[in-house]
Amino acid sequence: MRVLFIHQNLPGQFTHQMRALQAAGHEVLGIVEKSALQRCAALHPGIGLLGYGVQAPKEPGGIHAYLRDVDTQVRRGQSVARALLELKKKGKVPDLVVAHPGWGESLFIRDVLPGVPLVNYLEFFFSARGGDVNFDPEFPATLDTECRLTVRNALFLSALENCSAGVAPTPWQRSRFPATYLPRISVIHEGVDTRAITPQDGAQWTWEGRTYRQGEPIVTYVARGLEPYRGFHLFMRALPRLLREHAGARVILVGGDAVSYGSRHPSGKSWREVMLDEVGDQLDMARVHFTGRVPHADLHQIFRVSAAHVYLTYPFVLSWSLLEAMACGALVIGSRTAPVEDVVVDGGNGLLVDFFDQDALLDRITQALTQPGRWAPLRQAARETVVNRFDLQTVCLPEALRLLDRVAGRG
Repeated sequence: MRVLFIHQNLPGQFTHQMRALQAAGHEVLGIVEKSALQRCAALHPGIGLLGYGVQAPKEPGGIHAYLRDVDTQVRRGQSVARALLELKKKGKVPDLVVAHPGWGESLFIRDVLPGVPLVNYLEFFFSARGGDVNFDPEFPATLDTECRLTVRNALFLSALENCSAGVAPTPWQRSRFPATYLPRISVIHEGVDTRAITPQDGAQWTWEGRTYRQGEPIVTYVARGLEPYRGFHLFMRALPRLLREHAGARVILVGGDAVSYGSRHPSGKSWREVMLDEVGDQLDMARVHFTGRVPHADLHQIFRVSAAHVYLTYPFVLSWSLLEAMACGALVIGSRTAPVEDVVVDGGNGLLVDFFDQDALLDRITQALTQPGRWAPLRQAARETVVNRFDLQTVCLPEALRLLDRVAGRG
């Protein structure tokens, strides 16, 4: 079988499927933005790759504000369509296409390959209510923002209409899509390698001359970008009291200054700078450590030494870091928001607090730091949850491959 994967930052969510199909003897092809072509080739040698570029509009000022993202997505779709035509000329028509429609790349697949089955990775359907937008009263959405979401969803509706099947990573993320399309959307997470990502007795981690050891009062926070979408502003506001009440506690914050999901601060400063301006003079910075983004292996060591791992999020896409923290046996203190509640059961495999309740968050952190032995069953249950529901080799990858076989007419 010849399977084509399309993602502007390939391999993206598809890396395990690509490796498994290649190992099984299938021909695997990929279409990726040129800027990510070399990295993808290094990660997946032997896969036939085509890179595409996105031509900028000649007159960007003439595009309606609501259509700027759509214009870029259409241009991506057009570039991918040209790459598909190139594959057809080479006699490389795929038996199955797997794509992420979020950037427009799957927009014209049906026009070029009308008879080829298409599986779309359906990560999130936007709405002005019930999800991330208008969730945080500190940052209300404007009518312009809501209108842009309506236009943006037009492409997702096209993706839903044109795909043979869809995949969403969590039940709540699936539930965001229109009810009429839900029967064709399966819930399959990309998976966690629980054989490699494990707890470790006596773990320690050294960074910039400081060593952090398992059993010490260490509070951790991890996000791709330090921003309000992941509760960074609220966590920072909790730190002055946390440090006052726990003289030995240290805090590790992992994440970059770039905004991954929300908006930059109007000042142009990073949210880290903004929050340090707000509360920095109340913090002992010798005990608050911003690491930036760290290698994956370091991240796992951070989870292993953590006495309390804080994961706050708007109702939005679930971070893979949450599942990896649980696989490492971390005690997760998470927000009582979707899709965290798809995974974490309060008092069962972690602890949940209201996203906006700073006192509740601090109370839970205090309990974690002062009664460390109490939480061993939750740590064990957290790992068992990931092993039983999200393990890469025994759960998620087999489910994904069965779906691809079925859609391709082989299962």
